[in-house]
Amino acid sequence: MRHLFKTLAVLSLVAFSAADLAAQDSEGFQVLKKQFIDGDWRFMAIVLICLILGLAFCIERIITLNLASTNTDKLLSRIGERLEAGDVEGAKEVAKSTPGPTASVLYEGLRHSSEGPDAVEKAIVSYGSVQMGLLERGLVWISLFIAIAPMLGFMGTVIGMIQAFNRIETVGDLSPAVVAGGIKVALLTTVFGLVVAIILQILYNYIVNKIDGIVNRMEDASIALVDIMATNNTFTTTTRPRV
Repeated sequence: MRHLFKTLAVLSLVAFSAADLAAQDSEGFQVLKKQFIDGDWRFMAIVLICLILGLAFCIERIITLNLASTNTDKLLSRIGERLEAGDVEGAKEVAKSTPGPTASVLYEGLRHSSEGPDAVEKAIVSYGSVQMGLLERGLVWISLFIAIAPMLGFMGTVIGMIQAFNRIETVGDLSPAVVAGGIKVALLTTVFGLVVAIILQILYNYIVNKIDGIVNRMEDASIALVDIMATNNTFTTTTRPRV
C-alpha cells in the first residue's frame, strides 16, 4: 500500500509538472504573439518571412548534406578489391551505384583510367569543382536573409523613432507616454531582426562546416584512389597502346 501511495504521488508530480510546462509554453506563445503585434506587423511580417525562407533553405541543405555523406573508407575498400582483381568496370559500377558526391568524383576518375594518371587527376579536380558548387547551392540565399533580417529591424527602428518625433511635434509635449509607442516599435523590430539573424547564422555555420568535412573527405578519397590505381597497375593494364 505504501508503494502504491508513492507511485501515485510521483505520477501526480509528473502530471502537475507537465501541466505547468504546457501552461508556460502557452503563456510564452501569447507573449511572443503580443510582442509581434506591438512591433508593427508590417515590418515584423517581413522579418518573419525572412526567418521562414531562411529556415527552409537551411533544412533543405542539412538534409541534402546528410544524404551526401558517404563512408569513404568502406567505398575505397570495395573499389580497391575490384581493382586488385583487375576489374575496372566492376570498380566503376561500385562507385556509380553509391550515392554522394565523393562516389561521383571517384567514378569520374575511374572513367578516365585508360587515359593515364594525369587525365584521372584532371577529371577528379574538374568534377570535384562541380560537386562543390552543388554542395554550396542555396548558401547565397541564406547569407542574404542573414544580412536582410537585422537591416529590416534597423529600418523599423528608424521608422519607429520618426513616428515618435512626429508625435512630439504634433502634441508639443515630451512626455514618455507620447514617445513610448514609437520607441517600443523601434526596439521590438530590432530585437526580432537580430534574433532571426542569429538563428540563421548558427545554422549557416553548421552547414559550412558540414560542406568542409565532405570536401575534405572527397579530396582524401581522390588521392587514395590514384594511389590504389597506381599500386594495382591499373594505368598500365588499361592504357591503350600507341600506334
